[in-house]
Amino acid sequence: MQNHDQTASLNPILVQGAMDVEIETLVEALSDVRVKTFGSWTFWEGQIKGYPVVVSRTEIGLANAAASTTLGIEHYKPKFVINQGTAGGHDPKLFRGDIVVGTSSFNMGSYKTEFTEKGQGMHPTQWQNFDMTMYLRENGEVVKHNHFKADPELVKLTMSLASSYDKGQVVEGVIGTGDEWNREVDRINWFHENFNTAIEEMETSAAAMVAEAYKIPFVSIRVLSNTDQHGQDFEPQTAIDCQHFVLNVIDELIKAQ
Repeated sequence: MQNHDQTASLNPILVQGAMDVEIETLVEALSDVRVKTFGSWTFWEGQIKGYPVVVSRTEIGLANAAASTTLGIEHYKPKFVINQGTAGGHDPKLFRGDIVVGTSSFNMGSYKTEFTEKGQGMHPTQWQNFDMTMYLRENGEVVKHNHFKADPELVKLTMSLASSYDKGQVVEGVIGTGDEWNREVDRINWFHENFNTAIEEMETSAAAMVAEAYKIPFVSIRVLSNTDQHGQDFEPQTAIDCQHFVLNVIDELIKAQ
């Protein structure tokens, strides 16, 4: 067990969820909890097995995720960032309750359209997704990104615990992020077929972008709470199951420190 001075000097693990149902189990696992609010974003500071852990309620959507991740990194200087929570299924091989460990993520709501004259209508199937890159300035130079990769060691550690999860599969996959909820199965299949998306959700790529800017190791762990590929509607219990799995990941990270 770390003493107080040792604990205070350690860089914490920052673990994120957008909604109350996605963080309550994590908060319950903390000891010595203190709550901090910066603007609209709330953080629960505590410990797990004597190691500092901060739980962040990012709120929903890309802007919230970017803002809360920036605040979390600036205030807590975390050693790792784990984004976790629920997602909608894209891959028809996946079912509600399965977990996707994101090897990469991108803003799937980023697109451009070609010019057409007034009166020529709209043509969504011709919209060009993801040509619009995300920009970060690194060492004074602008660097273009069209996706963000997870830290490979965090992915490896997370996947090593796959057998501990008994609610479904644990697989690696690509995460599409957007301020949208798609239920048109043809559109879902279009994303999956063209961009290999396993799931969609609303926060990962924004959090990953900020973590990349600060060079903080990042991984997203997302459970399918619903999938229209199989007519499975949103189930809140999946968020709780995912948090229990994430707690196993946190335990392993702590052991490795």
